[in-house]
Amino acid sequence: MTEVSAGLGTGRASVGAVLDFAWAAGEFTATDVMASTSLTRSTAIDAIDTLVSAAVLRELPNARAAGSYRAGRPARRFVLASDLGVVLGVDAGDNHVAVTVSDLLDRTLVHHRTDIDSTESAAARRATVLGQMEQALTEAGVSKDDILAICVGVAAPVNRAGVSPPHPDGFWERTNPGLADALAGWAPAVEIKNDAQLAAIAEGSVGAAVGCRDYVALLAGERFGGGVVVDGHVLHGAHGGVGEGIVFDHIVGVGSAFGLSYALQDEVRAAVASGEVDATSPIGRLADDDRVDPRVVLTAAASGDADALLATSRVGATLARVVGVLGSMYDPTRVIVCGAVAESVAPVIAAAREVVTTELHLPAPEILASTLGAEVVSIGAVTTARMAAREVAVPLLAERRLSAVG
Repeated sequence: MTEVSAGLGTGRASVGAVLDFAWAAGEFTATDVMASTSLTRSTAIDAIDTLVSAAVLRELPNARAAGSYRAGRPARRFVLASDLGVVLGVDAGDNHVAVTVSDLLDRTLVHHRTDIDSTESAAARRATVLGQMEQALTEAGVSKDDILAICVGVAAPVNRAGVSPPHPDGFWERTNPGLADALAGWAPAVEIKNDAQLAAIAEGSVGAAVGCRDYVALLAGERFGGGVVVDGHVLHGAHGGVGEGIVFDHIVGVGSAFGLSYALQDEVRAAVASGEVDATSPIGRLADDDRVDPRVVLTAAASGDADALLATSRVGATLARVVGVLGSMYDPTRVIVCGAVAESVAPVIAAAREVVTTELHLPAPEILASTLGAEVVSIGAVTTARMAAREVAVPLLAERRLSAVG
């Protein structure tokens, strides 16, 4: 029995089967239901009529009314109701909050991204996240009563109850400041997830891992963190810590969980200090900045600047070691570099591909740049929220409506 059927109770298995089918079907007929389920025609029609009476399915004009009828009795056509509610996907990063309000299928109603203070307290961060969510609901013209499911991605391991373990510096407690409890009354389904796991879900749904059963989505801009998929399943762990980047603090040649942005900065400054890069050159002058902008280095490397290529080749070697560790631990066929840095990371990936085969004994995974950009976590959050709505919230809504109509 599917989770939808279970949510509707064992006596409503046929209703659950039709509801399960309706999610991905678009417009459909009873014949379509019969072809994809084990239901007889009469059972399928009874289940469809039940869901129509509960306003979970909507009956469309028949083929004659739609102008496409030619001969014979026109088939009744149905579609999942578009006004059942909304879902929220939230990317609560270290220095930003992105909120997406979407319908149940594929339409985004509101999306906005706001920079925030990475040093704010846990209480202030919680208020910021909730405030951004409330603002997005207002912009979308909906209320909390319309929310079916919420998924929030945070830069921390998260257990199955939505709680992050303590961090030595308190970072995980700040980035996930009791969000599970704070959002408990907002929707029938609320999930707090690690951001890299959501990136993996996004890549598997609409990104570079579609159709791939073994891959790692590597958030690599500010800090390394991997969302790991093995045999088609997102790995989680007791505390949600699979793919946590602190392991790279202990890897010779990597030495830190800080990501590619910091690695590029370090290599530029080291090359200037060693005299390999002239301090007065365009790349050399960056070493005097408080923070080396990785986009400048990557863009210069893509255009053939020798100093930038020196830095990116060395960072590529670092990335190859990271991929070698992931390849040895999880044996993926692909490692997908995700996040905003992916938009210009091609020179680093090219350098990494040249040496990655020396970093592990297994066949080296393919290294790819994500095409989903800075919104990869948001995409994964919306995808996860829609699945929670499908498996939990809409079956509960259907059950309530069916009970109300007898």
